[in-house]
Amino acid sequence: MMSRDRIGQGIDVHPLVENRPLVLGGVEIVFHLGLDGDTDGDVLSHAVMDALLGAVALGDLGTHFHQGQPDVDGARSVRLLERVSGWIAQEGYAIGNLDVTVVAQAPRLSPYTEAMRQTLAEAMAIQKSQISIKATTTDHLGMLGRSEGIMALATVLLHPLVEILQDS
Repeated sequence: MMSRDRIGQGIDVHPLVENRPLVLGGVEIVFHLGLDGDTDGDVLSHAVMDALLGAVALGDLGTHFHQGQPDVDGARSVRLLERVSGWIAQEGYAIGNLDVTVVAQAPRLSPYTEAMRQTLAEAMAIQKSQISIKATTTDHLGMLGRSEGIMALATVLLHPLVEILQDS
């Protein structure tokens, strides 16, 4: 039987600005700059949502959440991720695993990755062991290397709920 597994990928980049908290994966990071955006600017959660939506061919983040919507402006992105995760289940899929890479010259993110994994797991109603978060730099090259912004890339594997229930 042919597998109906789905793979999705997402990417997001936001500029770093003053007078905003830095939020990644739903976790506030101690840093003197934060990410600009209509929501909290959480590029990690945004990339995950785009990967999930892409895997089930539901468009992208901008298709569902628009600037000026009361539930979007200033929203915590991890709350939007909860909604998107619910849509994935409605489409008949469950998350197999999620792999995320964050590209940022600063700040150092390794002290926060476990908290990010836990926060994302709770938002998506999955196990923390299904989530990998890695951080890297560009060795001072380009806008990311000059700490002008942060980028996140996400890849997700989805399994059909029907196959999961049959295997139980």
